[in-house]
Amino acid sequence: MGKTVRQAWRATVHLVLAAAMAFCLWIFITVLIITVIATLAVVGAWMLPETVLIIRRIAGAKRSMTAAWTGQRIPEAYQPLTGPLRERIRTAVRDPGTFTDLRWMVADYFYGALLALALPLWPVGLVVDGVWCGLLRRTPLVLPLIVRIADLEADWSTALLKPSPKARLAARVEELAATRADAIAAHGAELRRIERDLHDGAQANLVALSMRIGLAKRAYERDPETARKLLDEAQAQAEKALTELRQVVRGIHPPILTDRGLVGAVRALAAGWGGLQVTVEVDRLEDDGLRAPAAVEAAGYFVVAEALSNAAKYSGSPRASVRLERLRRGLRVRVADEGHGGADETSGSGLLGMRRRVAALDGTMEVSSPAGGPTVIDVLLPCVW
Repeated sequence: MGKTVRQAWRATVHLVLAAAMAFCLWIFITVLIITVIATLAVVGAWMLPETVLIIRRIAGAKRSMTAAWTGQRIPEAYQPLTGPLRERIRTAVRDPGTFTDLRWMVADYFYGALLALALPLWPVGLVVDGVWCGLLRRTPLVLPLIVRIADLEADWSTALLKPSPKARLAARVEELAATRADAIAAHGAELRRIERDLHDGAQANLVALSMRIGLAKRAYERDPETARKLLDEAQAQAEKALTELRQVVRGIHPPILTDRGLVGAVRALAAGWGGLQVTVEVDRLEDDGLRAPAAVEAAGYFVVAEALSNAAKYSGSPRASVRLERLRRGLRVRVADEGHGGADETSGSGLLGMRRRVAALDGTMEVSSPAGGPTVIDVLLPCVW
């Protein structure tokens, strides 16, 4: 009986909130009428996209309310209302999500009103249930009915607020366009970095090497000692140029990834990170020798390298941890440090480049870095094993 009462109480709260929202929607009709008249009169056309944004927020609140009852999130798919006024109006009118929200609002005017009219009857039903269960020791009648009504209301709202296939397709196209732009930006930034490294590093060393060899050739006949010294310097310069070239190649695709895979490459990276004690935890990546695709391994390695670099430079923490986990839907990479937190993607810390590289593979990246720490970077890279 206690469990039934608790469920009925939750259902009652849900239905009261649903009825209150329906009442607010009836008041909102005034705003809709004013928006339509102002838009037809042209002078108030700016109200249309603003009203659509308000409708989106109301529908979002209803989605959250329904998800709190059912335990299942209702996805949303909207096209962004940005740009000049004419473009915003066009998007607001053509966005399938707008019609989905309006359809729900019209339906909610009716079934929400029915809920509001039924609310005064529930106290009577609760009294009847108290007599029915308390005196006659029978199963409650009204309380399960309240729960069932709440389930029906949530089912209707879920069906009406769920984005249409057309809306989901439009949102997916927008998402892919954004990730493609980010991928192009990341690729361009990577090419500029490689060019800068070659120009400032390897190329400068090779020019110096050529000059020393030329000086050594000139001094060979008249001053063998100076020539030998210049050749020694040229050898050191050649070794430095080779080191610079290895670093550039490692930045493009580390050879150790091909030779030892992501796990071996990350362990080698962690072991060679001076000034930072790094622990590596691996879950289900070494059980059967399965490896992620090369692009996924490269992105995972890049995330780990960049996150550890940030931890060493900015966190002030002597320790960091890396976790590589194989999931059914892809590869999860988690890097954490115990520093003072406050990581900011706009401060040039490399987080934006990491996010772009992850988004290019349709992955997700979450950053948690409150003031005082810790900083946790959680990346999911989808792939087929």
